[in-house]
Amino acid sequence: MEAGNRVALVLGGGGARSAYQAGFLRYIAKRLPHFKFSILSGTSAGAINAVQLARHQGNLRECVEDLWKLWEGLTMDQVIEANTGSLAGMVARWGLRLISGGSSFSPTTRGLVDTTPLKNFLTRETNCLPNGKIPGIEENILRGRLHSLAITTTDYSTGRSVTWIHGKKTNEWNRTYRAGVETKIRLDHIMASSSIPMIFPAVKIDESWHGDGGVRQTTPLSPAMHLGADKILAISTRNLPADVLPETGPARGYPPPAQVAGVLMNAIFLDALEFDAATTQRFNALLKKLPEEDHCGLRPVDLLTARPSEDLGVLAANFEPRLPGPFRFLERGLGTQETDSHDLLSLLMFQPEYIEALLSLGESDAKQRADEVIPFLTGDRTAKVLT
Repeated sequence: MEAGNRVALVLGGGGARSAYQAGFLRYIAKRLPHFKFSILSGTSAGAINAVQLARHQGNLRECVEDLWKLWEGLTMDQVIEANTGSLAGMVARWGLRLISGGSSFSPTTRGLVDTTPLKNFLTRETNCLPNGKIPGIEENILRGRLHSLAITTTDYSTGRSVTWIHGKKTNEWNRTYRAGVETKIRLDHIMASSSIPMIFPAVKIDESWHGDGGVRQTTPLSPAMHLGADKILAISTRNLPADVLPETGPARGYPPPAQVAGVLMNAIFLDALEFDAATTQRFNALLKKLPEEDHCGLRPVDLLTARPSEDLGVLAANFEPRLPGPFRFLERGLGTQETDSHDLLSLLMFQPEYIEALLSLGESDAKQRADEVIPFLTGDRTAKVLT
């Protein structure tokens, strides 16, 4: 855990897609059951994964097995109220709000769905105390098992990206539209970070309302670097490499809301990590060519980015017919059947069969890249791959 040997794990967002991260980590944990990530940084659904890792008292293998089980047992009704009455009520309130002309009698709207089930689920899974504290995080920090945990949210009042830091001997930071604030991570931080804009309701932290951390997080690797990471393993939930353009075909008509929303969600949750990773690699290459006295306080940070080998949006479409009827009716109303892009659907596909496919794909991808991932983490370039 000494400075100079800190390995960080950065887990980005992606809603249901983040089950892929648990699968990827499972293979690593099987190979390196006692490995310790010094720094954990999570955003959106990645915050859920980061907190589960940070609070666990066992070794990495035991910890990741519990994370795997969390995702494996997840169902739609444990995330949102997916019944007809709840969804219809939410849609009606939004409709009345839109046609009210700003009337003081217009109903309050805080999201397209009710995430009370998710809060109850996470309360049980994290053994959350009545005051919102999550047992295990502070204990692991005090014992030296963990250097710091960072969870990022977006402050809707100021538009700033706020990274909440739970650690020992950490430093706050303040940059243009982003800041690092020392705190004790609570359930509200997780709920806020994973609040998909407009769909999930924002959460009040202190005196401000906070939402999904991916909204303004233009540099998702930055928190880990601020906290002293020397190596970073970043697990993305997007399969497209930054230097490859997707194939294009003839337009099927005017893009439906689901397609437009999918592009926006990709920009929020997935694209920033790709851009930040590319920038970091360029800085690393530049710094290695400059004498140390010309580094201007910067330092190279080894980076490895893991991505799915398959398009998780396409994968989600295979399981769409198995969604609960009321929710399926709602998402089809947004035009998910009118487009070949299923990125929005993949974020909300908390369906057991899809989750199982993501877990399996993550584990398989990690195994395929084991000869790269394992030596990167251990520093042992002679490490042999298990078949």
